Amino acid sequence: MAADEYDEYAETVVIGAGQQGCGVAGALRERGRDALVLERGEIGQAWAHERWDSLRIGSGNHSIRFPGRDYEGDDPYGCPSGPELARRLRRYVTDQGLRVRRHTTVRTVECPPDACAGDDVRFRTHLASGGVIGSRNLVAAVGGYAAPRTPSLAADVDPAVHQIHSRDYRNPRSLPDGAVLVVGAGISGQQIADELVESGRRTFLAVGRHRAWPRQYRGRSVQEWIRLLPDLYRDFGTMGGEGGPVLPGLPVTAVKDKSGDLNVGVLAAKGVTLVGSVRAAEGGRLLLRDNVVDLARESARAFRGALDRIDTAIREYGFAAPEEHPAPEMPMAGVTAFGETLDLARQHVTGIVWCTGFGPDYGILPRHVLDGNGAPLRRRGLIGTLPGLYYAGLPDGNSLAPVGIEGNVATGRSIARLIDVDHLMRSGSPAASRAA
Repeated sequence: MAADEYDEYAETVVIGAGQQGCGVAGALRERGRDALVLERGEIGQAWAHERWDSLRIGSGNHSIRFPGRDYEGDDPYGCPSGPELARRLRRYVTDQGLRVRRHTTVRTVECPPDACAGDDVRFRTHLASGGVIGSRNLVAAVGGYAAPRTPSLAADVDPAVHQIHSRDYRNPRSLPDGAVLVVGAGISGQQIADELVESGRRTFLAVGRHRAWPRQYRGRSVQEWIRLLPDLYRDFGTMGGEGGPVLPGLPVTAVKDKSGDLNVGVLAAKGVTLVGSVRAAEGGRLLLRDNVVDLARESARAFRGALDRIDTAIREYGFAAPEEHPAPEMPMAGVTAFGETLDLARQHVTGIVWCTGFGPDYGILPRHVLDGNGAPLRRRGLIGTLPGLYYAGLPDGNSLAPVGIEGNVATGRSIARLIDVDHLMRSGSPAASRAA
């Protein structure tokens, strides 16, 4: 590729300045390699500006780690807000001297399918501003949570009902007066429903398949147990269902003292009305599955299963961990069947918050590196199908470990090692075997 086909050169271009993209750049800096990170907004854009105000990071302060930077505060189990995570990320970028170009939107990436090991430039990144950056390596760190997903049935809801996706929800004032239906029982759905009921709103929560875990057990947070016992991610990381695997209900908290569990049983006890999964809309009526009790029981079994798995590991490895009696459990007393219809007008529901998740958005990449659904084709978890193409922040098989906040450390260092080996092999350095 000729030099006049691009305006500037960087050995590695990283797209996205969230924790994953900055983690890759930080890991490369550890090895003395440079990277240019391109970000459409601010560093930590999604955490700072695209989540609800009261969001809390359920994995805790101790999980906010980056290459060469561990948590050093005195509140490891505290649950920081999204903006606080973004501030820590910005401090890390400044302290490490990472090159991040903010407010730089990528229009498209050119990845010639015939690129080979001898090419200095295997990718050309075209910017919305008109510039082109040539690079040998490209890391797409946009993750799997870029494009909000709202079910098509939302179009059949009475237009008098205000509808909003969780990405655009900020606080109860984001919604008109009246009762609110929250659709989805993942992290966003549970935290937002908790905030709404605490604010005095009558709140309905339409549940779907999810997993509930305790926030803390036998003296340690569940995230610490996951770090000690990575098999927990394999055992509880995904589960089959309609439409394929879904993300589990990872431990979440929205309580002010940052100490309690949050799950559908807790929400029911607080006064949230649980309703079944939404299957269709007919104007002012939502048609539901009569599955509230079954889904709650399934979630409670997952909760108990996580404890059993930790107990088994403690016995097998001989860990010294305090007993916990009684063991935590998901309360079920307030969980009752609702029926198959929700009349929005009769229940005075004036707003719906769709907490139905996000999907990947890799539209900047050419079709030949994506599958039929627009998701990245990968040889292994982080390695793309072209030489020098990597992905940060996507699940690896059944493991969600790379998706977690602290997963940026292992992912970043894995990518940095491969890029460093590539450089050393090309230069003929005898250090290549040591770097591997």
